[in-house]
Amino acid sequence: MVAASGADERRTIHPLFVRVTHWVNAFAIFVMVLSGWRIYNASPLFGFEFPKDFTLGGWLAGALAWHFAAMWLLALNGFAYLAYGLVSGHFRRSFMPISLRGAFDDLLVAMRGHFNHAPGRYNAAQRLLYVGVILAVIVAILSGLAIWKPVQLQALTALMGGYETARHVHFFAMAMIVAFLVVHIGLAVSVKGILAPMFTGRAEAPR
Repeated sequence: MVAASGADERRTIHPLFVRVTHWVNAFAIFVMVLSGWRIYNASPLFGFEFPKDFTLGGWLAGALAWHFAAMWLLALNGFAYLAYGLVSGHFRRSFMPISLRGAFDDLLVAMRGHFNHAPGRYNAAQRLLYVGVILAVIVAILSGLAIWKPVQLQALTALMGGYETARHVHFFAMAMIVAFLVVHIGLAVSVKGILAPMFTGRAEAPR
């Protein structure tokens, strides 16, 4: 039987829960990164500062308020996403198995301009990147807590190597997240059929 319309031929590739938590995570990370850059500028770890026009909060106290608010949003929403991913099998279906050799091969293919991606399916390189950014977010939250409450959470701070080391861990976790976002957003806007399903949940009808 022939489908009555192209819309009938589309399949759901992103459940509603995944879409909602994705966009909430995106908003929370955006706020945390920009406010975090303003906090970093108040006490730089390295010999540079982030441009003030690309920071959030206006001043240190304002940036801290934005940062902490977004941190709780990211932590709670991220926990819900992790719980759903594990219980529903979403992680197993989308991100497993992970192959370092396969990821390297896919990266070489992409560098030659032959990126192969079907909406709703991830190649080996994408699986590695997605799992990596999830771990980076977890490390960013834990190191951020160690910096925020170094006395009350002294065991966590010690696990991070002390207060100053925790600051470095937090910075590099942020850098990994930003690097992922650059690649992720670049693919979303340049490869047809990736962005729309994150709003509609459905893949485009075949032509």
